[in-house]
Amino acid sequence: MAYMIVAIVGLSIVAFFAVIIGTFAGMTGPDFAVGIWPAVAYLPLIGLPFGLLLIIVLLILSVRRRGKEAANANNKR
Repeated sequence: MAYMIVAIVGLSIVAFFAVIIGTFAGMTGPDFAVGIWPAVAYLPLIGLPFGLLLIIVLLILSVRRRGKEAANANNKR
């Protein structure tokens, strides 16, 4: 799950910088409406919140797993 989070957030950041570089290169609003640019422009809007949600899920799963391990360790004593 951690690799999935890194991939989604990393790809979103790369897309974010691609839009910034495209804007500095002289692209305007209509230029971003053709080709693959609409997907590149919207990827950070979807990928970053989804990445944050996955980080929260990973944190919850990790805390639950550690709690179960601690409970099992106390029961074995």
